[in-house]
Amino acid sequence: MLLAGLCLLGVSACATTQQGPGEETPPAQTEAEQDNARDPLEGFNRAMYTFNDKFDRYLLKPVAKGYRAITPKPVRRGISNFFSNLHDPGVMLNNLLQGKPKQAGSDLGRFLVNSTIGIAGLFDVASKMGMEKHNEDFGQTLGKWGVGEGPYLVLPFLGPSTVRDGAALPVDWETYPPNHMEETSTRDKMLVVEVVDKRAQYLEAGDILDQAAGQDPYIFVREAYRQRRVNQIYDGNPPQAAPPPGLFEDDEPAPKSPAQPGTSSTTP
Repeated sequence: MLLAGLCLLGVSACATTQQGPGEETPPAQTEAEQDNARDPLEGFNRAMYTFNDKFDRYLLKPVAKGYRAITPKPVRRGISNFFSNLHDPGVMLNNLLQGKPKQAGSDLGRFLVNSTIGIAGLFDVASKMGMEKHNEDFGQTLGKWGVGEGPYLVLPFLGPSTVRDGAALPVDWETYPPNHMEETSTRDKMLVVEVVDKRAQYLEAGDILDQAAGQDPYIFVREAYRQRRVNQIYDGNPPQAAPPPGLFEDDEPAPKSPAQPGTSSTTP
């Protein structure tokens, strides 16, 4: 219900009105006005960003550091491989929905090889066999289908998103095998381990973010997320924005000054 309400907010924020006869054309929006139009939920988003930052700083990050300190690197790698393998069926489905059968076949091959030869995915044998790891979700699929991202949205615990990507989460949830386990306590423990393991992988990246974010890390994270999603939707080749009109037009040659009387146009 929350996601549905946010979708309605996104639709109302993105709606346009038709200009009636005799009405003046509104002036071009300033950069600040355009930014507000793309982030109409900024007040809510900043509150969620602060909540997530404190949750990470005081709970998740210390737990991830402890996990990394007591767990040998080969064991951590096996755990990461195990959870990565469980995501491959969903990746395969989204590649099919995006019209990429070759990548979907590779995803299926990865899952079968790593689930058997790789001992339930603990070892990434498929990558050594040349089967590339892909990263696709239903939000990217909707983007491929032409669904606009909608307003920027920061979700509690999950972090940066958009209305489109947030509405796609239930589909990603359904395609993740552990969510269909009958033993819910085991499922919940697996999800906790996955979150802690994923956070441990990005400990250094979090430190770099703290240094690079500047005075307003909220804006830094928002723009980084948007650019990353566009790059993912277009498989690393996003469309380039058209240059401003007239940017590459040749300047007209300067008019020649009239010849002075008594001078010759040729040099001796």
